[in-house]
Amino acid sequence: MTSAGPETPARTPVRVARRAAARPTPHLRHERALLRTGLRLVAGMDEVGRGSLAGPVSVGVVVVDLSTRSAPRGVADSKLLTPAARRALLPALGRWGVARAVGHASPDEIDERGIVAALRLAGTRALRAVVDVVGPVDAVVLDGSHDWLTPPAPDLFGTQDDLFEPPRDLPVPLVHLKVKADRSCASVAAASVLAKCERDALMVRHAAAHPAYRWDENKGYASPEHLAALREHGPSPLHRRSWRLPGLQEPPVATRGPGWEVGALLPDPGRAPGWRDDAAPVSPEGWASAAPDDEG
Repeated sequence: MTSAGPETPARTPVRVARRAAARPTPHLRHERALLRTGLRLVAGMDEVGRGSLAGPVSVGVVVVDLSTRSAPRGVADSKLLTPAARRALLPALGRWGVARAVGHASPDEIDERGIVAALRLAGTRALRAVVDVVGPVDAVVLDGSHDWLTPPAPDLFGTQDDLFEPPRDLPVPLVHLKVKADRSCASVAAASVLAKCERDALMVRHAAAHPAYRWDENKGYASPEHLAALREHGPSPLHRRSWRLPGLQEPPVATRGPGWEVGALLPDPGRAPGWRDDAAPVSPEGWASAAPDDEG
């Protein structure tokens, strides 16, 4: 006679309720405090793809004003949501706020400029898109403790210490840094979801041409399958070749082939601003712990 193993505790309503209560609920208190100082438009901004080995770095931005209501139910830091839950939020997020956009910097641009300047480039492209719709943004709430959006001050010789400065006709808004803003500020959380969904879709699209790397599953991050493919096949034209890629001794000289044009990084015009309207509603089961392909 075999003995039964330890019982798995049942998922009681009380346990589920406690877990739901512990989840962060982003709000607009920080954004509204800035708006009440006399600002007209405040934007939340977040990046995804910074730690990826392949593909673009992407920056989402969502603009709000004093008339903006609370975020759609279920909005949270993209790393806390399953892919299905993130996609289900897109129709509501396409209608929330004053304006929204995602900007990208390609692997070529990351190799040429460095990751910080590439982040600034992607963020500037996102800002340009919303400014063209609603006018100048007064302030940006940026997740984290490092302001990568504001250009560095010139050195003693009047030169920049990186390779990208936003155009003069697009003034950089005042940046407010907030650690874990993607978990507390609704505009930043919404921006993280938009950026994550759009970048994931781009990587899935390009996975068909480069199936060995399994980008449809890992989105360019360092999964075991991705690392094994790098060791076997070397880098593709979509890898960040200036980086010390795992499994390769030295960063090879970047020789690009077809397969990643800047135009291909931009969202399809037919998708803005509502995306899909037939997505399933978000359920409590949409929450997930961070996985390798969900890194910022």
